Amino acid sequence: MAARRRGSALRLCATVFLLDMAFSKGYVEDLDESFKENRKDDIWLVDFYAPWCGHCKKLEPIWNEVGLEMKSIGSPVKVGKMDATSYSSIASEFGVRGYPTIKLLKGDLAYNYRGPRTKDDIIEFAHRVSGALIRPLPSQQMFEHVQKRHRVFFVYIGGESPLKEKYIDAASELIVYTYFFSASEEVVPEYVTLKEMPAVLVFKDETYFVYDEYEDGDLSSWINRERFQNYLTMDGFLLYELGDTGKLVAIAVIDEKNTSVEHTRLKSIIQEVARDYRDQFHRDFQFGHMDGNDYINTLLMDELKVPTVVVLNTSNQQYFLLDRQIKNAEDMVQFINNVLDGTVDAQGGDSILQRLKRIVFDAKSTIVSIFRSSPVMGCFLFGLPLGVISIMCYGIYTADTDGGYIEERYEGSKSETQSPEPVEESKEKQEPRSGDSLVPAVQEPKDVLEKKKD
Repeated sequence: MAARRRGSALRLCATVFLLDMAFSKGYVEDLDESFKENRKDDIWLVDFYAPWCGHCKKLEPIWNEVGLEMKSIGSPVKVGKMDATSYSSIASEFGVRGYPTIKLLKGDLAYNYRGPRTKDDIIEFAHRVSGALIRPLPSQQMFEHVQKRHRVFFVYIGGESPLKEKYIDAASELIVYTYFFSASEEVVPEYVTLKEMPAVLVFKDETYFVYDEYEDGDLSSWINRERFQNYLTMDGFLLYELGDTGKLVAIAVIDEKNTSVEHTRLKSIIQEVARDYRDQFHRDFQFGHMDGNDYINTLLMDELKVPTVVVLNTSNQQYFLLDRQIKNAEDMVQFINNVLDGTVDAQGGDSILQRLKRIVFDAKSTIVSIFRSSPVMGCFLFGLPLGVISIMCYGIYTADTDGGYIEERYEGSKSETQSPEPVEESKEKQEPRSGDSLVPAVQEPKDVLEKKKD
């Protein structure tokens, strides 16, 4: 009886799950060629996919959840998906070069989504980009609400100015990454001090930084550098994004499952430097930790011992390894200063030699990973082509040898067939030698023999 109840419960759960999936799919529209003409009337969040793409299949249930939640909260953004292989011309117009590609289409503008493929991150992206480019903060209460809700955001303070025009241009480019607001000086918290107006500020890590055109350079570049929190949990995607900032990245490479003192100590030291030396290093450094050394090993093309600290320059693939034992934050600060002044040798890089080394390393890693995951598949993928190539080479070699022999014989027979008469004449003119049985006698005509008898 209990087994029957469990079976009934499992069947009920499966039925509910299937109904939920079918219900979710109803809020994601399948788009066709008519979408090109009709899309400008609405704001669209579109997944361009390929039916054979494995990553697209993983995204599908998440995308259905996105469609369901956007509908349930009354969002003006419509959610759709398009088979980019069936409607390749439309996909090309939107600049789709890989699958899946997520874009928010707003009027004549198309914004690429480059964040993690999770439901919450995708929905936040849709809300941010579909709304106003620069959102006003009319009161201190609204300012405090934004501070609680967003970890990083930018604020323009002041009236009309050339700086505001640059701020609008930067926002139109970088709205896919972060939030942009505007406010008057009265709305800003009292702890904020401004030397001059207008000004652009970034609020993060429970503090703020003011843009300085002379020290920070181009406004868009400064915003791109400052759109990250000072301390982050690193992964491969985040390191790729940090490559555009030009900052060095100091990472404590640890095993989070290992609770030994050394692992937790290095992480705490990096956090302390990021917090206490923020004003000194925030323009040049990003701080964080990474769980495990697998991804770092692929960057360094070497086995990195854990726990340790490594400094990466993700823009040119250089890295710096510790040249001392890190006992406290002061030791870490000294190491960072030595990296900045060039007394620590940089390794790696993007030279031609390093690129060739990278190609060999990537090929080797791919082959090893295939054989580790599936030895049979590895033998089939690499053994079969090698066997076919070997057979082809052997066939070409034997074909060349036989062809030359036949051609030689053919040339000999050809010379004989082309000049039979001169050969006969030469034989007739030759005098037979006595005792030379190898020279055949030439038979004379019958009338000549009769005359000799007479």
